[in-house]
Amino acid sequence: MRPRLAALAVVIHDGQVLLVRRKKDPDAGLWGFPGGHVEPGETALAAAARELAEETSVVATPMRYLTNLDIIIHDDAGALRFHFLLAAVLCHYQRGTPQAADDVSDARWFPVATVPTLETSANVQSVIAFAMS
Repeated sequence: MRPRLAALAVVIHDGQVLLVRRKKDPDAGLWGFPGGHVEPGETALAAAARELAEETSVVATPMRYLTNLDIIIHDDAGALRFHFLLAAVLCHYQRGTPQAADDVSDARWFPVATVPTLETSANVQSVIAFAMS
């Protein structure tokens, strides 16, 4: 299995962060950033904006890379199940009301201060900290 490149759209607006509840593994049922696979010939910046619109109907301008995350998950027998390199991209909100679509079951704004109370994907809080620094 080869690692897959994916982009995350990190959108913080008026003290709130846009999160989605994932439908598919490895993070099914958890809150995380909108995002998905980078297509051949596409930059991670462009992929973050595209995936954001596809999953939430929110439009934002990709501004800069925040960090990269290695997500490597093995099954109980030690076999590799998932390997992603996620490029977290800070995006500037332009317009739109979150509406769940594509491979998410919910999409909404959360006050940044409430994120620690949510069941989230790994690294959500640290990526928010990068975005706010």
